[in-house]
This record gives sequence, structure tokens and C-alpha cells, in this order.
Amino acid sequence: MTELHQSKIQMRVIGFRCLIAVLIAATLLLSLACSTKIAIPIPKPGTVPHSSRWGIYELDPVSQVVDLIYGSDIKIEYLDLNKQGTRFVFAQFYNGEANENAEVCTFDAASRKFERLTNNNLVDLYPVWSPDGSKIAFLSLRIKDLDIFLMNNDGSEQARLFDSGDHDADIDWEGNNIVFTSGSRVWLMRSDGSGATTFTAPPQAGVWGKANLPFGDYDPRISPDGRLVAFERLEKDDSPHGNFNIFSVNVDGSQERRLTDTGYSQGIVNWSHSSDKLVYVVAAIGEEAKYDIYVMDFDGSGIKNITPEYFPPDFICRTPVFSPDDARIYFIGEWWQ
Repeated sequence: MTELHQSKIQMRVIGFRCLIAVLIAATLLLSLACSTKIAIPIPKPGTVPHSSRWGIYELDPVSQVVDLIYGSDIKIEYLDLNKQGTRFVFAQFYNGEANENAEVCTFDAASRKFERLTNNNLVDLYPVWSPDGSKIAFLSLRIKDLDIFLMNNDGSEQARLFDSGDHDADIDWEGNNIVFTSGSRVWLMRSDGSGATTFTAPPQAGVWGKANLPFGDYDPRISPDGRLVAFERLEKDDSPHGNFNIFSVNVDGSQERRLTDTGYSQGIVNWSHSSDKLVYVVAAIGEEAKYDIYVMDFDGSGIKNITPEYFPPDFICRTPVFSPDDARIYFIGEWWQ
């Protein structure tokens, strides 16, 4: 995007007891941060903590308070949180922001322990946790195209799990099922890599228009109850960023449902653990950059922008995920440069 949407700065007034609670929690975070390179600033009501260009943030949609969990001077993307709510996995970009510099990393918010799990000159990105947290699936370009790889949660025993014969992308793992995209369609397979089959049939799948992706379906996510798969579909190319809408379909491929009809540049949805809500990012409306966090009910109703109004125009949000109790949203924040 060439410019960011301007928004008003709004100071939020809270009661004395709430302020004391926030400051106590902030002092705890600050003392824990001493073991990391990036100091975690004390959160203040109505402000976004800022220690470095990139960070993992926690947002309370009710109080509108946001905290910084992890800060980084180098690019991070593709956030996922294990079901235990203890450990984040993401891609961090070393020696530049090209995809070949992406490495899979984890961060434990309680212990402040950071681990780099891959270390090579290959593309390693889009990591997701197995349901029990013992393994991580990720994408890697180690032969001729992007394939789905698997490793233990300490980075050991890295091995290819599946190759569709084309670039594979956009992984999610729930129960014994893994969904992903290939050929601009959603695929489903068992977690051992067997039984892979195409799952959706979008019009013009794989056809390039004027957008930065071909027409088709992307970023599938299985609901925690295992019943539905949500994804976004590029339907128009009026905007170079793509005009997407969000859909859901039963896990057996039946009853496709349209959840949005806005055509925004939007997507990378994630389910609440209760399976009744979705969170996603609206990156642009037409040519106007947004990078706002939205939530909606599983059936497409109740769409709401939950981005605090005090977020400054040079702070943008990516890849939101729910906390295990669905009370908070974690996301990657970038300070635009």
C-alpha cells in the first residue's frame, strides 16, 4: 500500500482500580522482558506499546487495551498459537524480507523463551501447530516447489509430509485433518499425508487477472469442532490487491456458504475455540489501506470492526488469532516505515 488510512487518536479513561491493575501487570511484563533483546514497554491506556518495528500483541476487545508480548526488529509473519495457549509459532525473516530468508521460530510468552527451529537458505514459512502441540507443519521450498513439511516442536526430524506436484500453501490442522491450498483451490487430507483431495471448485481457479493473486480460494481454516472450513475467495480484480469474500463449507465439501459480500481485500480468517466466531483482517477497501481487525459470527452475521480507534495510522494489524478462552485477540503488529 502507498499510504495508510488516517484515524483519530482517542484517549480512554479508566477507573483508578483498573489503572492500578494495568500498571501491576505491566511491571510484571517489564521484569520478564529483561531476558530478551527487546525491552517490553509499560502499556498505557489509549496507547500502543512500541519497542521495535514488528511485534506480537494482545488485544482485549472489551477494554480496548493492547499489550506487547514480543518485539522484533526483523519481519515476522504467519502467527499461530498452540491450543494450550502457551507458545506462539511464526516465520521470522533473517538477512532481508525475501521469502528465502524466512525461518520458523517459536516464543513462549510465560518463560520469554525464543527458539529458532529452522536455519537454512530455503523458504520456511506458514507454520501451524498440531492439535496436541507436539509437532509443527510448515511450508518449505526444498526441491522444486513449496511442499508441506512436518517437524517436532523442537525443530527436530524435519521431513516432507506431502507434495501435490505444484506449490502448496496456507496450511491449517485440526483433529486428524489438514487443509491447504494448491492450484488456487482448497484441499483436504489426513494428518499423515494420505487421502488428499480437492475440496472446493471456484470459478476461474488459477486464472490470472489484474490482482496480485490468480482467481481462486485461499487460507482455509477448520473450525475447532471439526464441522466447517472457512476460506477466502478472490472473485474480482477491480483492485490490484484483490477483491475477496469469505466463505464456509462443510468439512465433507457440501453446502458452501457465502459469509461476506463486500469484495474488500480481506481474509486469513481464524476460528474462535468455541467455533461460533471468526476473526480476520480487512487490509484494504478499494484503494484505501486499512489493516483493521474484524470479527463476525460463524454464519456471517454480526460483522464488527474491533480495531481500537486510538491505533495510530502507521500501525497495522496482521494474522489475528483468538486466545484459548476467546476473550482476547493476539495479532502481529507492524509499524509502517
